[in-house]
Amino acid sequence: MSINKNIAISDSGFLFNPSSGESFSVNQTGTEILNMIKEGKSDNEICEYFLSKYDTNANTFDKDLQDFKEMISQYQLTDNDKA
Repeated sequence: MSINKNIAISDSGFLFNPSSGESFSVNQTGTEILNMIKEGKSDNEICEYFLSKYDTNANTFDKDLQDFKEMISQYQLTDNDKA
């Protein structure tokens, strides 16, 4: 999965999709995940980072990461969404 290169992501978690004109807000964790995906980090790299930084466990974080990735895909923020 990769974030569409046209998606603008601010440090405060504001996302703008110029293709659709839609904007979204995510929290700090969401912003960190989006930036790591944009950098090409794997799910394992993202998980290791969050497990070392936050009080969570691998099963919980992995489920949350997959849910988040599904959500951003549904909002057509990823390159994988193009038909």
